[in-house]
Amino acid sequence: MAIDKLLKDEATEEKGERARMSSFVGAMAIADVVKTTLGPKGMDKILQSAGRGQSVTVTNDGATILKSLHIDNPAAKVLIDISKVQDDEVGDGTTSVVVLAGELLREAEKLVAVKIHPMTIISGYRMAAECARDALLKKVMDNKEDAEKFKSDLMKIAMTTLSSKILSQDKEHFSKLAVEAVMRLKGSTNLEAIQIIKKAGGSLRDSFLDEGFILDKKIGIGQPKRIENANILIANTAMDTDKVKIYGARVRVDSMSRVAEIEGAEKEKMREKVQKIIAHGINCFVNRQLIYNFPEELFADAGIVAIEHADFDGIERLALVTGGEIASTFDNPESVKLGHCKLIEEIMIGEDKLIHFSGVEMGQACTIILRGASFHVLDEAERSLHDALCVLSQTVVDSRVLLGGGWPEMVMAKEVDELARKTPGKKSHAIEAFSRALQAIPTIIADNAGLDSAELIAQLRAEHHKEGSNAGIDVISGAVGDMEKLGISEAFKVKQAVLLSATEAAEMILRVDEIITCAPRRREDRM
Repeated sequence: MAIDKLLKDEATEEKGERARMSSFVGAMAIADVVKTTLGPKGMDKILQSAGRGQSVTVTNDGATILKSLHIDNPAAKVLIDISKVQDDEVGDGTTSVVVLAGELLREAEKLVAVKIHPMTIISGYRMAAECARDALLKKVMDNKEDAEKFKSDLMKIAMTTLSSKILSQDKEHFSKLAVEAVMRLKGSTNLEAIQIIKKAGGSLRDSFLDEGFILDKKIGIGQPKRIENANILIANTAMDTDKVKIYGARVRVDSMSRVAEIEGAEKEKMREKVQKIIAHGINCFVNRQLIYNFPEELFADAGIVAIEHADFDGIERLALVTGGEIASTFDNPESVKLGHCKLIEEIMIGEDKLIHFSGVEMGQACTIILRGASFHVLDEAERSLHDALCVLSQTVVDSRVLLGGGWPEMVMAKEVDELARKTPGKKSHAIEAFSRALQAIPTIIADNAGLDSAELIAQLRAEHHKEGSNAGIDVISGAVGDMEKLGISEAFKVKQAVLLSATEAAEMILRVDEIITCAPRRREDRM
C-alpha cells in the first residue's frame, strides 16, 4: 500500500532541481538588491516602513537594507544573516559579502546545469578559498611598528570606507575624527567609550570630536552651572515621592490636618534620603528617574548639581567613563563607587544646552557630535561613521593592511586561476568559477560608476600578470590606476571575513536538495 500523503494539508515541499533553483534564485535576487550600492559610486536605497508613521530610512549600508527586508525565501535569509554577522564582526564589507556569495551561487548554477555534482563544486570552492586567502596573506603590509605609517594607514582605510558612504564629500574631515577617536581607545575594541550625538542643524562639515562625555540634558534651576573636580554619584532611584502617591489604597482621615501630617512625613522621608545622598561627599548627582522640585531644592541648597532623567544608555555610559557604578541604595556610603571628572559645565550646540564632562577617569572616552541638514542625513552619517570606527578598531588589533579598489579580488583571482590549471578532474571547473565570481566585484564597482567594465577588467587582468602590480579601478578618473599612489587601502580582516563567510554561505545553500515548508498552525489546533 502506497503512502499518499506524508505531510499535513498546507505543508509544501520542493525537491531536487526545483528546490535548488528556488534557493539559487532567492540568493541571487538578494545579491542583486544590494549590488547597486557597492563601491564609491554606489547608489542609496529608500526604505519605508509600513507601520504607523511610515518612517523613512535612506541608506546604502548593505546590512541595514537587508535587515529591513521581510523575506520568505529561506536561502535569501542565509545571506541576510551573513551580512548581519559581517556587520557585528568587522563593521564593513556587508554588501561585498552578499554580492560575492550571490556570484558564487550564480557560477554554481551553471556548473549544476552541466551535471557537475554539488559536492564536487563545494570541494572545489573549498580549495579555491584556501588558495585565495594564502594569496592575500603573501601580499599584506603591516606597519604596526612605525607609528606614523600606521596612522596614515588608518587614515587611508577610514577614507576608503567612507568614500562609498554619504560622508564621501568630507571624508578627510571624518576620517580624522574617526582615527582620533579610535587612537584614544588604545587598542580596545569597546566602542561604548565613543559616544555619537546627533544634532540637526548646520552642515556635516560642522561635526567635531570632543574629549570627554556629553549628556543630552539640562542642569536644574538654581544650581551651579560649572563644577571643578566633581565627585559624581550615578543612581537609578525614585526621587519623586514627596507627594502622597498610594494607588489603590484608601487612607481615611478625620481632618485635613491629618493629610498634612502624612504629606509632612513623606517630605521628611525624602529629606532623609537626600541627606543620605549628600553624605557621600558628592557635588554632582545624576539620576535615571525624575527628581521632583523639593529634593531639587535641597540639592541646590547644598550646592550639588542634580541631573534628572538621564536615559539608561546615557547613565550606563557615564558610569563606564567616569569609573563609577550605578547605585540604588544609599545606606552605606563606603560601598558605593563614585565617578570622578575634572570639570562639569553647560555648553551650547546649535539651539540646545548640554552638559559636558571633561577630564574623565577613562582617558579614552570621547564624544563625536554630528551636525547635518536633517535627521535622515544624520542617521545615515552615524551608520557610516560607525562602520569606519568598527573597521579602525579592528585594524588597531590586527594591523594587516591591503590595497583596495578591486586589487585584492584580482590578486586572488589570478592565484585561483593558476590553481585551476594545475588541478585535474571536475573540481577545476569549480575553482575556475570561483575566480570568475571574485572578478565580479571589481566588475560591479566599475558598472556602478557607469564605466565600461568589460574593457577595464581586461586591462586590470593584463596589469596583474606583471609581477608586483598595484593596479585597481580608479573610479574617479574612470581608468586603471595605482592603488598605492591613490591611497586606497582596506583592512585585511574585512577582506578575509568577506571571503570566508561568502564561501561558507554559498556552500550551505549548495547542499540543499529539498525545501519543506511547514503547514501554518491553525487556531483550532491549539484548543
